Amino acid sequence: WSSRDVVPKMDVTTFVKHGKKIVCVGKNYAKHAAELAQGGAQGSRPLWSAAADAVPTLFLKPTTSYIEEGEPIEFSTGIGSVHHEVELGIIIGTRCKNLPPTREAALGAIAGYCLALDLTAREQQLAAKEAGMPWSVSKGYDTFCPVSKFIPKKDVEHPEKLTLWLAVNGDERQRGTTADMLHPIEAILAHASACMTLEPGDLVLTGTPEGVGPLVHGDTITAGIVGVVDVTFSVRTTDSS
Repeated sequence: WSSRDVVPKMDVTTFVKHGKKIVCVGKNYAKHAAELAQGGAQGSRPLWSAAADAVPTLFLKPTTSYIEEGEPIEFSTGIGSVHHEVELGIIIGTRCKNLPPTREAALGAIAGYCLALDLTAREQQLAAKEAGMPWSVSKGYDTFCPVSKFIPKKDVEHPEKLTLWLAVNGDERQRGTTADMLHPIEAILAHASACMTLEPGDLVLTGTPEGVGPLVHGDTITAGIVGVVDVTFSVRTTDSS
């Protein structure tokens, strides 16, 4: 057993330390799906079809990929191109299974939000998909889930109307609104909770808008939810002097 097993009621603001899983949604913004279907950033091979999926596409990241502001994003150049993806994160507040797909049910399960980056080793992801293999490794490296501070639910009146943005070295690369999600928050939580029990402190990432692109040693990422939170993360490669 571990200490987390005997916590009677978890403080969800400490989701980075005590949350058990990170559930992610892929291909949830039409323009992002289209850019990857066209070969993605930097003209690489197509990653998948641009057609919308009938239900949210789910995958997992390990909680060991978390970092918070003040900690650097680190990776080896040997893993290939690493892309940024800015996302709205949902922090679960209650244990839930088989949630109905309603806004009321979703809000009842949510404790708060965060801004998150779903970093991806893009070439590894593509190679795994082409081979018909899982792509957990491409998403799961240490430092591949930078997050903001916990944002209480009461501070976000309309999570379906938030503007997300990301810039690298001051140049804006991503900007989108959660209103453009193909699967809204209530559909994501309903489907995810039908597949697996969601528990307090779990993080659900809701997909990224278009504009994903590569990161290199020395980059500075700034990102935010307009009117809610801003973050800054530095990038360094472990094999650079």
